[in-house]
Amino acid sequence: MKIGILVEIKQWRCTKTLNHMADESHLSILAQGTEQGHAVLAEAVAAYTRTLGERLIAAYSLGSLSHGGFSPLVSDIDLALILADPLRPTDSVRVAAVAWRLKKTHGSALHDRLSVFWGTPSSLAGQVPGGRFPPLDRLDLLEHGRLLWGEDARSDLAPPGRDELLVAGAIFALEHLAGLVVRSPHERGGNALGSVHRTRGVRRLSKLVLFPVRFLFTTDEDAVEEVRRPELLLARGVLRLTKLILFPVRFLFTAETGRIATYGDAVEHYLAADASPGDALVAAALAWRTVPPENDEVVLSLLEAGMVPLYLHYIDDQRARLAALGRHDLAEAFGQWRRRLLQ
Repeated sequence: MKIGILVEIKQWRCTKTLNHMADESHLSILAQGTEQGHAVLAEAVAAYTRTLGERLIAAYSLGSLSHGGFSPLVSDIDLALILADPLRPTDSVRVAAVAWRLKKTHGSALHDRLSVFWGTPSSLAGQVPGGRFPPLDRLDLLEHGRLLWGEDARSDLAPPGRDELLVAGAIFALEHLAGLVVRSPHERGGNALGSVHRTRGVRRLSKLVLFPVRFLFTTDEDAVEEVRRPELLLARGVLRLTKLILFPVRFLFTAETGRIATYGDAVEHYLAADASPGDALVAAALAWRTVPPENDEVVLSLLEAGMVPLYLHYIDDQRARLAALGRHDLAEAFGQWRRRLLQ
């Protein structure tokens, strides 16, 4: 009976959050922002067709513009490109150059959040390394990708397995949320794995999934301090605020279900769970994606009460799953991350 009551309370909180987001003026802003987002995609597709010519097989919309939940305030504009084989050494430079020109030419916040995933049929199938298509985004392409241009080229692609999704998500989290640099056992000096937004880094990330890795702490954009110090995270703005709160929630959803979710679906799933530390913070963060918080004291109070418990819950869940998978290198890195949070 007690568990049932708790679930009802959590679902009521989520419903209350969604009702808050459904205000008519906010819905109008969302609709306008979504139209602008699709316009950015159209501009990008036109630019890539001119640049890539016959090499471009297909272009797709991914992310929230494809499967729902788009927020003009914080969402990325996700575009996927499938190029004809074989991969060429100049492909990464050409893809990056087009995105850079679009951002510099237009200069809007939406253009600045354009994120381009790309590869060839061979690289997407894992037959050759290259491109930029992490497992979660490949799954998004298969499940929700919306064809914008060309001929659909997904029929021969296999979805990533749950183990691959778990490991790739763990490495992403360690780099971007734990302040860790991921290296192979053979790397020395400054040859650390780069951001997943860099093509070179992603190519090596796909290899790192296959063997044990080692980790070094870095102070560059260390999210651990933001989790431990609410005032620091609040000062970074609503985009950073909502991502750091909701990233673990989405990773938990994918680890448990093997599927990709909108932020709304992931939050609803999290709030319905028996254990959901920081539930009030998570529900609030979903609303902040649409309407920025106005009362800093309320935000700080929610962060102080919920941020560290949320992350400890996420870390413990992932450590157990990674250990069961035999990835003790990653499980130990999550343990280091946990110890840093509690220092």
